[in-house]
Amino acid sequence: MLKVKDLHASINGKEILKGINLEVKAGEIHAIMGPNGSGKSTLSAVLAGKEIFEVTHGEIEFNGKNLLELSPEERSREGIFLSFQYPIEIPGVSMVNFMKTALNEHRKHKGLDPVTASDFLKLMRERKELVEIDSALTNRAVNEGFSGGEKKKNEIFQMAMLEPKLAILDETDSGLDIDALRIVANGVNKLKRSDNATIVITHYQRLLDYIVPDFVHILYNGQIVKTGGKELALELEEKGYDWIKNGEQN
Repeated sequence: MLKVKDLHASINGKEILKGINLEVKAGEIHAIMGPNGSGKSTLSAVLAGKEIFEVTHGEIEFNGKNLLELSPEERSREGIFLSFQYPIEIPGVSMVNFMKTALNEHRKHKGLDPVTASDFLKLMRERKELVEIDSALTNRAVNEGFSGGEKKKNEIFQMAMLEPKLAILDETDSGLDIDALRIVANGVNKLKRSDNATIVITHYQRLLDYIVPDFVHILYNGQIVKTGGKELALELEEKGYDWIKNGEQN
């Protein structure tokens, strides 16, 4: 599904990603862990097409297409979803109109007719139940007045509505209490299928108690320095990031 080969990326002339190699197949969940400044959020932004980053070398292939040739909007229509670390508020734009517009753009790209009002409302009800989000939130403007946890739940609700092929969750667990963390993680687990994949970017192993990854990658200084199973996250939790800095992982 996703193949990243020797990816280098910079911002304002400073190199952040220094040769990322990563392959994600359908049906898999990949966790990417690493200290602040290691390049985790930069990788997610580059995959989503954020234009402030310059790709200076390497390739990104998504379902056989050159991702670097596609705009952020085109990447979304192709099935890439990014859950933001800090979701923004959009005052005056209702969640219903926001989601209906986004869903119909995706359907148009696939050659499908716009969803009817009744079918859309039925889908919203189903997805709200799936991710345990209150109707009081979906009846408001996008993220306006939401708490941090409510914004993160709303991101997972949007993911449930759009059914992406590849979901990238950029520190979705930051700022969440245990209950909100469980709800967000359960939503992710319920949305897992054999034809989609998820990349979970996190600092902490605690999220991986709820979302069990197939692979854990440690990103340090712009490179993936170690890959393993869930046990690698437990080892990292025990030893801390100094273990990586001191080169003891080799």
